[in-house]
Amino acid sequence: MRTDWTDLPEALRSEIEAKTGPIERIVPAAQGNHADIAATLFTSGGPVFIKAARKLEDRDGPEVMSLRREASVNPAVSEFAPRLQWQAETGGWLALGFDHAQGRPADFAPGSPDLEVLAKTINTIQNTPCPDAVRLLVERRWQRFADDVTPLAGSALLHTDLNEDNFIITPDGRAYVVDWAFVSRGTAWLELALLIPWLLKAGHSPQEADAWVRQFPSWGAAPASDIDLFTAAFAEQWRTASQTRADSWVRLHAQLTGRWAGYRLVG
Repeated sequence: MRTDWTDLPEALRSEIEAKTGPIERIVPAAQGNHADIAATLFTSGGPVFIKAARKLEDRDGPEVMSLRREASVNPAVSEFAPRLQWQAETGGWLALGFDHAQGRPADFAPGSPDLEVLAKTINTIQNTPCPDAVRLLVERRWQRFADDVTPLAGSALLHTDLNEDNFIITPDGRAYVVDWAFVSRGTAWLELALLIPWLLKAGHSPQEADAWVRQFPSWGAAPASDIDLFTAAFAEQWRTASQTRADSWVRLHAQLTGRWAGYRLVG
């Protein structure tokens, strides 16, 4: 559950307002869960999107660490992500201020023109060198669910959560990829494997999703056994999560990854 803007320490609110100018209106973000506060500040200098998270007593908590990851990768992804304007850290909180990307969530449904924009953006990401600042190794996320995760390792830049809400289309047709909380380093085809459940959710059949990801060189070059290994681990991850968590989105992701595994591994 998100906290309110007024829960920020007064010193941090003052520091933010010193950077933005007087704040006229605050609109909380409807999506996302990797920060304690996410909102658009409408200020005298224009709109700014902020994310803020509270530290634990003696260290950074998960939300603060995700914000630090976003800040560290931002210079390398400014071509397709909102620019980080400033950082503020005081009173046990970290806040980031980004350019406000005014637009709508993408539509990944079959036949949507947004799919072409998505493909172009993925190709751009996959041709962007992964900066040294990216320290999260993607293979570690599936160590519990596979005997050998080394096929997932690599040097490619991975967003790892390209869902419709994280892919913003502006009125002039520009695409922005937001929420780099889990930016990682790994094998390039894994970005596509992680996207498949979102394609299924948007109405693609497994066969259609399979055909769509085959357009990417990284997928075509991947050993089939490596994709199969991840497919099984991915489905097991969400099947296990659905047994202990009642969230509807967890159950849905378990169904989607299980459906893909049934197609990929069983046929």
